[in-house]
Amino acid sequence: MSTPRNEFLKLKQFDTIVIGGGIAGAATCFYLSQSGAHTALLDMYDLNTGASGRNAGSLHGQIQYEPFEQLGADWARTFLPALEFLADSISLWKGLPELLNSDLEISSNGGIMVAEKEEDLRQLQVKVDLENSIGIPSIMLSQSELAERAPYVSQQMVGAAFCPIEGKANPLLATPAFAKKARELGATIHTGVEVLKIHKMKDSFLLTTTSGDYRCRKIVLTSNAGLSRLVGPLGLDAHVVNSPVQVSVTEQIQHYINYLFYFTSEKLTLKQAKSGSILIGGGWPATTHSDGSVSVNPDSLRSNLRVSLKVVPGLSQVKVIRTWVGMGSQTPDQRPVIDSLPGFPGAYVGIYPSLGFSAGPLLGKTLAELALYDDSERDLSAFRFDRFTNPASALVGCGN
Repeated sequence: MSTPRNEFLKLKQFDTIVIGGGIAGAATCFYLSQSGAHTALLDMYDLNTGASGRNAGSLHGQIQYEPFEQLGADWARTFLPALEFLADSISLWKGLPELLNSDLEISSNGGIMVAEKEEDLRQLQVKVDLENSIGIPSIMLSQSELAERAPYVSQQMVGAAFCPIEGKANPLLATPAFAKKARELGATIHTGVEVLKIHKMKDSFLLTTTSGDYRCRKIVLTSNAGLSRLVGPLGLDAHVVNSPVQVSVTEQIQHYINYLFYFTSEKLTLKQAKSGSILIGGGWPATTHSDGSVSVNPDSLRSNLRVSLKVVPGLSQVKVIRTWVGMGSQTPDQRPVIDSLPGFPGAYVGIYPSLGFSAGPLLGKTLAELALYDDSERDLSAFRFDRFTNPASALVGCGN
């Protein structure tokens, strides 16, 4: 005899429990609930208080220059499956306002990676060719073409690469919109609940939490910063490194910056929000203190603002009103981990390092597929959990 739904709620029993209240977790919860699964989402803090709500809202669809420069074209070829994932996720972003009945302040005018050295332009051409090889229509811009598109960019820049699929969205709106729709579809969302331990039972999981025990048949882990803490007691190494980075926002000014900007020589992302504020980031490190707390690093702030003025000199009269810290996660090869947990059937993990906001919608949809069917429409072989401990598996799917 089946247990009535209200009794399941009383017993905290679910088909699937998602751990992590960022965009990937909320999207997973939504897609599971949309498929009729009895789903709960747990977060030890509140929704969207981690990386998903603290990033600058960039929608990335090109190979990032820093790892490309440091690791080379051979690495970039192995990254192409992950880049395809980003491109497909950006396609999903475009339909989210209608799907979630929410204005997420999405724009997709494209991203421009500017260069001040001829050598960087040659590198950009290699990068563009790789992006073109998987159908991303990036192009090179000459100095005059860059000036025509963005006359406010410094004349010291010798050219750029343009990726037309890129854009931005509001990170303060996306995760709550997914969570709201998931609740409407019957999902249970509990915040302020820390998962202390995951116990594998015969055909289910028992979660020991600060709010009592939860039971489920399937479990999905999306808590990037907390992943190592969750899988460590299971005898697994997540191979995820967390580092605090900072982002700044300016006062609201008249709209004139239409693109997402990067710079090849130093760390930078720069764009203008719907409100008129300029968001300035790029991965500059914050300060980590001996007690584990983090704070804004003044040297990084000065450097980040210096670089932004080098690219867009007209910002010199604009006031920065706030700088904050978010946690960035990274894997050894920069690629995501989307897989079942080795040795724990029914448990799945999803993390897209550094670019998780962009990947969030498709990551949630893919994790929901795995939890529902133990399979996905996508080839996930390049994103296996064990690729760092099993070198042979790291080669599967590379160069697709």
